[in-house]
Amino acid sequence: MPNVTRRATLALPALGLISPALARADGPPRRGGMLTFAVGAEPPTYDLHQTGTFAVMHRVAPHYSTLLTYEPGNYPNIVGDVAESWTVSPDQKTFTFKLRPGIRFHDGTLLTSEDVRVSYERLRAPPPGVTSNRLPAFSQIDRIMAPDPLTVVITMKQVDASIMDTFASPWNSIFSAARLAQDPAFPVRNVMGSGPFRFVEHVAGSHWVGERFDGYFRQGQPYLDGFRAITMTPSAMVNALSGRQILAEFRGFTPNERDRIVRALGQDAQVHESSWMLHMLVSFNNERAPFNDPRVRRALSLAIDRWGGSASLSRISQLGAVGGLVRPGSVWSASAEEMQQWPGYGRDMAANRAEARRLLREAGHENLSFTLLNRNHQPYVTSGIFLIDQWRQIGVRAEHQQVELAAWYAAQGNGGFDVMVDSFTQFSDDPTNVLVKYVSFDKAAVATARATDRELDRMFDAQAQETDPAVRRRILREFEARNFEQAYAVPLLWWQRIVVMNKRVRGWSMAPTHMIYQDLRDVWLAPERG
Repeated sequence: MPNVTRRATLALPALGLISPALARADGPPRRGGMLTFAVGAEPPTYDLHQTGTFAVMHRVAPHYSTLLTYEPGNYPNIVGDVAESWTVSPDQKTFTFKLRPGIRFHDGTLLTSEDVRVSYERLRAPPPGVTSNRLPAFSQIDRIMAPDPLTVVITMKQVDASIMDTFASPWNSIFSAARLAQDPAFPVRNVMGSGPFRFVEHVAGSHWVGERFDGYFRQGQPYLDGFRAITMTPSAMVNALSGRQILAEFRGFTPNERDRIVRALGQDAQVHESSWMLHMLVSFNNERAPFNDPRVRRALSLAIDRWGGSASLSRISQLGAVGGLVRPGSVWSASAEEMQQWPGYGRDMAANRAEARRLLREAGHENLSFTLLNRNHQPYVTSGIFLIDQWRQIGVRAEHQQVELAAWYAAQGNGGFDVMVDSFTQFSDDPTNVLVKYVSFDKAAVATARATDRELDRMFDAQAQETDPAVRRRILREFEARNFEQAYAVPLLWWQRIVVMNKRVRGWSMAPTHMIYQDLRDVWLAPERG
């Protein structure tokens, strides 16, 4: 068996931490070298404020800074990025941030509190023609002020239990206020930040290149001369990593792909494994009949054998654990016993499917057929095939329509689907960040099911303002119970994160989300073995 470094073993599934011994084994960082890595999709935009896909994050994050960030190798501890320090008022409604002096954008201009203020206003209240994917997270912010060039003061309408995670979001890139004044949509197709790497070029369908920014505010960083992100299909990236044409891929592989790469690289392989803050779900279009009938939605959820699916699909795909609306194994997750009380989570599949058929008869849809919209990418395709087989067992026929990423995103936005294989990922386990996928559509655009449920909205707001973890957890369980009863959108399975890279890549931190630690400032390359 090859000597494989497992930096985040299954013994630490919730954290994905690097052990101190392994961190020390990396030795002092070396300066120089070009990191080549694969990204499995093209970016639909360059603007981190308006999207949620890794295809943007993994390319664009190295070019920008944020106010706060998660401490590398110590998720979920929050530390400053452009913020040097901060204070919180006793009523937890006023946050005062002191910025590091002398931070410069890549064009040489100084980054000040006005750049932070304007960037956060753009996230909270985007101007006409600009989209912010963060509106729900910023809804409780009352005012954002910049009383002097190195001070930012943010006041809240009310207490927000998740606000520190919101401030640490990797999507909150700090843009130049001057550039935004000239063109509010400047970041959509232009890259100019204060991160560790300057933007060089993007050739669509081929590659994205960044080079070291020597004026970066963290002295001595970054260590790399630059990076080259190459657009590849999953099969191509397995071959490229196995053949040493690239050094890494930061999203994740299947178990079979992992084993193939490890066999090829031998002692030069390193494997990082963790649970994943990413889940596959089924979104029903609640604006279309018959999916506006809760009996139909609940029947389709009841037909899915999640426990059996987890056991079989986890061996061949990135699909893993059964879970509710928050990551299994996190401090907020439901126990297996609690989950089995929800419709669609009971282990007696004969009883579940009998109830599903009864509900369809009662609703007048015994011979239901519809189109299942899906991405033409794994493990989405595997999920779709599995779902179609599950529904076949209650007499339901689904046509599998597989589309490119852009068309899939378009359908999410315009409601052009019957039922969708959907997914949702976040950067934090905080319930507010995840439950937003399941609130009313007029409250959050990411709520793809296009439903309206003011009781879910009420519970969402209640947990968001609750600072007692025990009370908050109780409200979360109530939210989940109602969600599964109404079944506007329901989880299928949570993903397992398996990252494989060449052992030359050092200084990178594993986490249960592929959206953080991607600015590459700590990454360096060990020399090739002779």
